[in-house]
Amino acid sequence: MKLWGGRFTGETDDAAFAFNQSLPFDRRLYRQDITGSIAHARMLGRQGIIPQEDSTRIVEGLTEILADIETGRLRLEGEAEDIHSFVETELTRRIGEAGKRLHTGRSRNDQVALDMKLYVRDEIDAMQELLSGLLTTLDEIIEANRQTYMPGFTHLQKAQPTTLAHHMAAYREMFRRDSSRIADCRVRLNACPLGSGAFAGTTYPLDRDYTAALLHFDRATENSMDSVSDRDYLMEYLFDLSTLAMHLSRLSEEIILWNSNEYRFVTISDAYSTGSSIMPQKKNPDIAELIRGKTGRVYGALMALLTTMKGLPLAYNKDMQEDKELSFDAMDTMKRSVLLMSGMLRTIRWNKERMEASAKNGFTNATDVADYLVRRGIPFRTAHGIVGELVLLCERKDCTLDDLSLAEYRAVCPQINEDIYAAISLETCVKNRKTKGAPGSEEISIKEIS
Repeated sequence: MKLWGGRFTGETDDAAFAFNQSLPFDRRLYRQDITGSIAHARMLGRQGIIPQEDSTRIVEGLTEILADIETGRLRLEGEAEDIHSFVETELTRRIGEAGKRLHTGRSRNDQVALDMKLYVRDEIDAMQELLSGLLTTLDEIIEANRQTYMPGFTHLQKAQPTTLAHHMAAYREMFRRDSSRIADCRVRLNACPLGSGAFAGTTYPLDRDYTAALLHFDRATENSMDSVSDRDYLMEYLFDLSTLAMHLSRLSEEIILWNSNEYRFVTISDAYSTGSSIMPQKKNPDIAELIRGKTGRVYGALMALLTTMKGLPLAYNKDMQEDKELSFDAMDTMKRSVLLMSGMLRTIRWNKERMEASAKNGFTNATDVADYLVRRGIPFRTAHGIVGELVLLCERKDCTLDDLSLAEYRAVCPQINEDIYAAISLETCVKNRKTKGAPGSEEISIKEIS
């Protein structure tokens, strides 16, 4: 049944109908659509806009439809234009004329605006739960590896020594910010558009605050024209997901590097690896690569919606139907990505000896030699030059700063004493970095893990 057929005398072209139909993808909104319709029906009865007995029958019918969909007795398919017409047609088929009263004081414009807000709100809650699991996994890695030494990098070159706890705590901060941004998005979206009508409200005495409360919104929206044309919350959430995808991609890139034969910092579990069809020795980090690769897919959803919305006049336009497919895909993709990253991290084996050995090479303690000289009264810029000479000496000898003899040190700088070796050990280098946020073991403390 078409909800708008009265004004038309001709049939819709088959290709045009298929192009216009959204049921194949907006059917996933069935729960939100029915929940919103139940709230609307209760308000209509409470306000005396429709008879109370009709309101009750509508609520009972919608509740039965929801149960039938959930159990598979009712399949979301057929010639309905969208999920809204599917539900209303099925309701009228079941309860008769009373079902035709459901749409009183409502437009599909405010209906779909409500459905999408409810859906995104549910998606946000699900994502926050997944992010909580990821953060818990990171906390466990941090607590277990506060003294697992590894090289820190800048420009992909070894720079200074750090710990695995410190490195993973950086990602913990990223994902904490992601969670905070998503929580902020939920606050802004949590205004109910139901009752805005097509864009100019309605002549019926709707109680918009009542339906907002029934649906657990903080408030009703302020402007009915903005209510039906607003997709800011969806673009904001897609931006949040894009930022989260970028963070996951950065972590994936590091796992891929660390898993390589050249690094050998980690061994990825078989559960999150695949093999080669031709090279029997291969064990590929495919899950990390796919998480990295799907980042562009999420970015694409954001850019598509931004582009769709950029030229639309007020109020509703059919272009806005394009807010769904790519957004649904982005949300599904990110939930899977966060879940898989958590599982991969939980099962990774950290090759601690290899990481520590790597930190001892590449002159990661060069800055600590300079700091040692500063403590002996040498200006830092002068100390910087002295250490540069020492590094050149090591490169000629193919050795590390730890391998130089005291005589070799003193030949370059007489102020250097026997205590240089303790001062530039990995443990000392890390432990002495005690400024807030640094890798010293007291800074990566249990108190931070919450």
